[in-house]
Amino acid sequence: MARPRKSYLLRIPQELYDTYEAWAADEFRSVNAQIAAVLMDAARRAGRLRADAATEADEKGPTPPA
Repeated sequence: MARPRKSYLLRIPQELYDTYEAWAADEFRSVNAQIAAVLMDAARRAGRLRADAATEADEKGPTPPA
């Protein structure tokens, strides 16, 4: 069963957004999917993410560009 996603307004500097936009394009993702992937990786590395949540997110794969 898919978990609901949480919408969240994120305010970041334009320079950082531009960086994520280019990075997302390199990996064929949307900016939103790229930010989510980076956050997921950081949480996983810090040991803050449950194993089943990490696996579920990995199975979904990248979100196609909008």
